[in-house]
Amino acid sequence: METTGGEQLLHIGAVTERTGLSLRTLRHYDEIGLITPSERSAGGFRLYSEADVERILLIRRMKPLDFTLEQMRELLEVTDAATRPDAPAEVRRKLHEFEEIAIERRAKLERKVAMADEFLSRLRELSTDG
Repeated sequence: METTGGEQLLHIGAVTERTGLSLRTLRHYDEIGLITPSERSAGGFRLYSEADVERILLIRRMKPLDFTLEQMRELLEVTDAATRPDAPAEVRRKLHEFEEIAIERRAKLERKVAMADEFLSRLRELSTDG
């Protein structure tokens, strides 16, 4: 951990521990411009702020819902715009669209989990019958 301007910055290893994402994934996100670390150390190491970590966690939450990298990028832009006091109505509308997509995809995941539970239940029944 390093401190710059009073803010504590995390090395990539600490960020992987906090987010559950791999070094490779974080480096890839940086390479494609999805999440850019706030700073780099004198040795060129990526340094992440608490705000960077929150953005990474937002992306991690989108992954199980199969959002594309482009959708993730768009959502980050929209959430950044939504925090401004002069955010236009279009930003709120876009957030609502993302919410609706997330609701639909979550419901789809719930159906898959229910099917997996049924399958596991059947396997357990078969394994105890013998």
